[in-house]
Amino acid sequence: MLRRALYQWAFNAGRHTAEPPDSEARALAWVEKYAPAIVDLDSAKVMRTVLDELAKKKDGKPAAPNTIRRRRAVFSNCLRLAVENELLPSNPLQRVHWEVPKAVGELDEQSVATPGQASALLKAVREQGPRGERLAAFFGCMYYGAMRPEEVSVLSLDQCTLPETGWGRLNLSGARPQVGSGWTDDGKPYEERGLKHRARRTVRPVPIPPVLVQMLREHIEQFGTGDDGRLFAAVRGGPIRSQEYGAVWKEARRRALTPAQVASSLADVPYALRHACVSFWLRSGVSLAETARRAGQSIAVLQRYYAKVLDGEEDRMNELIDQGFADQAKGGQPAP
Repeated sequence: MLRRALYQWAFNAGRHTAEPPDSEARALAWVEKYAPAIVDLDSAKVMRTVLDELAKKKDGKPAAPNTIRRRRAVFSNCLRLAVENELLPSNPLQRVHWEVPKAVGELDEQSVATPGQASALLKAVREQGPRGERLAAFFGCMYYGAMRPEEVSVLSLDQCTLPETGWGRLNLSGARPQVGSGWTDDGKPYEERGLKHRARRTVRPVPIPPVLVQMLREHIEQFGTGDDGRLFAAVRGGPIRSQEYGAVWKEARRRALTPAQVASSLADVPYALRHACVSFWLRSGVSLAETARRAGQSIAVLQRYYAKVLDGEEDRMNELIDQGFADQAKGGQPAP
């Protein structure tokens, strides 16, 4: 009850003009009466207690490392605002030595689909009637172009170069992540943003293989585009929501994979298609710098998250270096 009252009412600026239900109103009145004052947070001991609680789930068990990091960051921002508004003399978090648990920073290789499995999954998506047919190219963008779902959601025709033969190109310039309608200024369940971790007007060009070019051409021919030029929309119009494409993906896994694979982490969520694409690029010999550029992430993140994939390429790279030394020893030039 406290979580619902705080999350949906006290901390939601969009609802401040509305009256909460009686049960939530009573909970908020209790919080207002018994919650400590801001000045009481100016204590290292209190900070440690708060941080220890932020590291737990509602049932008291340890929360995931990424969840703890996010909560700590939000809490720190709140304290910084309190300092800015002269409610606290300084940020008390800075006086506490408290280490955030380290998150698992590597890709689970068991979740990465092979090209054959990815192809079978995309085929199973298309076979699910009108809804599946609309989503085949949607998922194709994630597997063949390493796009995030929120990037595919805003893909428009003027961003696409789709020749009749050969490779094409997508010039990605924005994203439309799905959020709760109660947290947007206009009440819509999504928000228009720039590319993740990039400036608002940044454009990320991504070359796409002929198979994706053909998928997009067929999609446009069959469904056209929306009034705003966007390629993908739900069957009844509007943006495709995660609940919709998640349900289609779940059914595709059931159809394309064995029962043991369905029970595993193999391609367990649509986002796994992006991981499979990046892994395939790296194993195909695409450089770290170029893979990072196309995927829209830093080389450091790429090296850390895909470390096991890169480790698998060590022997092949060593063979290339050995061949170079052998060519030089013969008085020739290293092979191109």
